[in-house]
Amino acid sequence: MAYYLGIDGGGTKTRCLLADETTVLAKAMTGGSNIVRLGETQAREALHTAIRQVCTATKISPDQIRAICIGAAGAARPEIAAKIRTILAELIPEVPLTNIEVVGDTVIALEAAFGAGPGVIAIAGTGSIVYGRDAAGHTARAGGWGFAVSDEGSGHWIGRRAISAILSARDQRFETALTAMVLQAWKLNTLDELVQQANSTPPPDFPRLFPIVLRAADEADSIARDLLADAGAKLAALAAIVVRRLAPHAPVAMLPVAMTGSVFRQSPYVRQVFYNTLQTSFPGLDVRQDLADPVEGALARAKRK
Repeated sequence: MAYYLGIDGGGTKTRCLLADETTVLAKAMTGGSNIVRLGETQAREALHTAIRQVCTATKISPDQIRAICIGAAGAARPEIAAKIRTILAELIPEVPLTNIEVVGDTVIALEAAFGAGPGVIAIAGTGSIVYGRDAAGHTARAGGWGFAVSDEGSGHWIGRRAISAILSARDQRFETALTAMVLQAWKLNTLDELVQQANSTPPPDFPRLFPIVLRAADEADSIARDLLADAGAKLAALAAIVVRRLAPHAPVAMLPVAMTGSVFRQSPYVRQVFYNTLQTSFPGLDVRQDLADPVEGALARAKRK
């Protein structure tokens, strides 16, 4: 019997599915494996751990795996895809290189949401990007140019903006629950220490502040809620760009929109703002409420090998 691996290599976590022709047999989740963000050593370790876990759980030898598909941020660049393929070939040398597919995270997310059909997928996790395809195969993207200059609405963007909001509130003598929460999370005592930490090189782990923003918003902190609303609006603006770019080739009604990623998954408020904003811009647009699961898209592509 043939077995297949689907992998979603994210910036914060790596998810892996092992399946036969009909059934998912094992799942694993490990740390991030985004080479661009984390480097080759950490990516190799996360991928190795995930693959070992699913093979151990099913008592399946790696040489029984027929094909692998991994989706990862940055993998649209040939040099990044080549590095990831080399890592997987080292970890599972029994799989022919021709049966190791490395694609961008947008590709497996779009596959999970729409199969081979048309649609637009908004991804908001550690980073963010919106990607779409019409029925004729035309594609378009918006955002996703990296955490330092883009990735609007992502966990990194929200975390960094939270620091800016804390300092702006201090300037204006506003109160926000975010101040005490972030100081506690980063084990700091003063705003001066916060400023030093936020401006350090390499930069701090801003995405880990996203759950704190969620908690502050749940406690009715207006500044935290404004941050989440802005994230939803920014993501909707990116989606609108992609819809408009594809619209000359297909009616808007033929371009359903789906969401995926930890920001959408953990924040109903971001999802609602995203939905409402797009509905205002494109009345009647099919914005799907169920979140797509990119690792399932990776597995579907592996099975086609």
